[in-house]
Amino acid sequence: MLDRLTPGVRASVLVTTCVGCCLLAAGPLAAQPLQLQPPKPAAAKRAAPRLVLPPPRPAGLGEARVAAAEAVAVQAAAANASAVAAPAAEAAKPVATPARSKQAAPATQEEAVERLNAYLNSFQTLQGNFIQHASNGRRLEGRIYIQRPGKMRFEYEPPTTTEVIADGTSVAIRDKRLATQDLYSIGQTPLKFLVREKMDLAREGTLKGASVDGDLLTVRLEDRSTLGGTSKITLKFDLVANELRQWIVVDPQGYETAISLYNLDTRRRPDPQNFVIDYQRRL
Repeated sequence: MLDRLTPGVRASVLVTTCVGCCLLAAGPLAAQPLQLQPPKPAAAKRAAPRLVLPPPRPAGLGEARVAAAEAVAVQAAAANASAVAAPAAEAAKPVATPARSKQAAPATQEEAVERLNAYLNSFQTLQGNFIQHASNGRRLEGRIYIQRPGKMRFEYEPPTTTEVIADGTSVAIRDKRLATQDLYSIGQTPLKFLVREKMDLAREGTLKGASVDGDLLTVRLEDRSTLGGTSKITLKFDLVANELRQWIVVDPQGYETAISLYNLDTRRRPDPQNFVIDYQRRL
C-alpha cells in the first residue's frame, strides 16, 4: 500500500507510525499528555545582615576587681605557707635543757668537809660502774653496790675472779677461781667512810688539806685505824654534778689504788643477795 503513495506522503506516514509505537511501548503513563510548568520566577536576592559592633571597651574596666582578687589569692597562699611552716619551725627549735649550775667553791677546809659530808649522807643506796687503777698499771672494771649501813660489794668483770663483799659486820675478799676467802673487820678497812650510817669525815680521820681545781673539789685524809698502819685517802668531788668521782687509797705498805666512778644511781635498791657472805666456805 505504501508503494502506491508518493515519496513525500510515505515519509510522513513512517514518522507518525514510529512515534505511536514508541508511545505504546512506554505504557499508559507515557501516553498521558505532557504538561509543561511555567518557569519559576527567580528568587529575589536576600539582603546581607548588617554587622553591629559593640561599643569600645572603656580603659581600665574590671582591672580593680582582678587586682583585688589576685591580692586575696596571694594573701591566702601566704597564710597557708605560714601555717605549714610554723609547726615545722617549732619542731626544728632545739629543746632547751636545764643546765646544771656550778656550786660555789668552799672557802675553807671545814666547808669542804661539810660539802662532802652532806653528799655522802644524802643517799642510802648507790650503784654504778667503776674503773680501778693499781700502782703496777693493772686496770680493772666492774660494778659497785652500796646499801647503808655497812653493806657494799665490788663485782669485777671477767677475767678477774675476785669479789669484795661487806655485809655490815665483816668484809670478805673472795677468789672464785682459787676458792679462797679472807675476812676482815669492816672498821679495819679504809672504805668504811662509804658505808657509815651517818658520815662525819672529820671523825673518821685526820684532815690533811682541801683544794679546788676547776670544778673538782679534793679532800685529803689520813686514817690510822686501818689494818697494818696508816692509810692515806684522797676524795675527789665534782662540784657541778654534785657526785663523788674518785677516791685514791695509799695503804700502809705504800701501794696506791685509784677507783673512778661513773653512771651512779642513788634511786634503785640493790639486790640484798649482793651482800651475803658465806661464812661456811673453807679457806
